Amino acid sequence: MKAVVYDRYGPPDVLRVADVEEPSGDVLVRVTCAALNPKDALTRRGKFRRLSGNTFPKRIGMDLAGVVLESKSSRFTSGQRVFGFIGVVRYGRGTLAEKVACKENELAAIPDGVSDAEAAASGLVGLTVLQAYRDTARLERGQRVLVNGASGGVGTFAIQIGRELGAIVHTVSSEANRAFCAELGAHHTWSYPEHGWKNEPPFDVIFDVFGNLVFRDVRAHLAPRGRFVSTVPSPKRFLLDVVTRLASQEERLIVVRPRTADFETLARWIEQKKVRAVIDSRSTLNELKEAFERLESKRTRGKIVIEVA
Repeated sequence: MKAVVYDRYGPPDVLRVADVEEPSGDVLVRVTCAALNPKDALTRRGKFRRLSGNTFPKRIGMDLAGVVLESKSSRFTSGQRVFGFIGVVRYGRGTLAEKVACKENELAAIPDGVSDAEAAASGLVGLTVLQAYRDTARLERGQRVLVNGASGGVGTFAIQIGRELGAIVHTVSSEANRAFCAELGAHHTWSYPEHGWKNEPPFDVIFDVFGNLVFRDVRAHLAPRGRFVSTVPSPKRFLLDVVTRLASQEERLIVVRPRTADFETLARWIEQKKVRAVIDSRSTLNELKEAFERLESKRTRGKIVIEVA
């Protein structure tokens, strides 16, 4: 079968489509659509090489939607449409491939009326936001949330899920995307570099999706028991995630985990039109270089979907 691989860390040029052995596992899925994530680019560049290691070739891609070919799980049957994301560390698996072997907890059924592209664009970012709000930030109805970097893949879901959970959502984006954030449900929108939100009352949660805020600089804008949550890992953030749990104000790092029940919650919201996936653009496997260049420009609005089949 065909899959995207790379033989060394580096820019998008290192990616190539190769013939690889067909995988096996709990659930074998024929991939119809995948989606790109910043973690794909960071890992490919070697940002996390201490975890991913130096064994090559490596696969790439986490998000997927597709059709079950074979299943050892009672939850899924051959011919069923599914979506989700795979939990990877060393990238021995990847969804930018014709087929991928998934674990049972990495998938859920796609509801009727939801396209494969929309499903593929939802899994990782949707669960990142849900678990960040519910489990990490312990968000409560009526609390004030600031989403920094609100027009990207995670940010667009952070607006919608935050509102669905009953939060008062403020956003930070470029001036060009303020109206777009309001359209997605943000109660108040702010732009950079003005950062008018700093004149607002303190926030219960500051969700730093973009990764350019620093805890010590935003503590003054957090409520007395506020939580600063980041999606961008670093050794210092891992340390502060542990140390500040003993403090009134916390810096937390979201480490998302695939979970069927959470995929099902997300799928239900999408089916009910409470949440929608924003698709920036679509590409094929042969257009990956350009797709990754767009992703790494940090100017995407929503997700980049890769049409595999």
